[in-house]
Amino acid sequence: MNKQEIMNILPHRDNMLLVEEAEIIEEEGKDGEMHTMSHGKYHVRGDEFFLQGHFPGNPIVPGVILCEMLAQSTCVLLQSAMEEGMTSLFTGLKEVKFKNPVRPGDTFETKCEITKSKPPFYFAKGKGFVNGKVAVQAEFSFALVKEK
Repeated sequence: MNKQEIMNILPHRDNMLLVEEAEIIEEEGKDGEMHTMSHGKYHVRGDEFFLQGHFPGNPIVPGVILCEMLAQSTCVLLQSAMEEGMTSLFTGLKEVKFKNPVRPGDTFETKCEITKSKPPFYFAKGKGFVNGKVAVQAEFSFALVKEK
């Protein structure tokens, strides 16, 4: 998916759309089972609002933004469950670990999967990478809600 196709799924715009490319992939897990995963990408340019002041002379993407990038890339897996006028909202984050910093010039890539669903709630796990090295990993959940 390109940015325009992602915008058809996500309500985020301007500074808060943090996925530039996404695709749905089938990958064999450690358990030998096939898993449906999302693979997302975002190139950190260096002029993003969240880098202003975090940290002067040593810009690093804030952890909360990395978690948002994981969540946004996961939402491509929810497209079949999303009806017109629905928004996916974070309902939880747990087991978050930050392993390596993400800096301007890096391409941040995600691999995420839905682990359980009980509509309107969806549970997921994911990892974010730069050059094949894990930068962040987390478990998180969403609710699909009607917009008001």
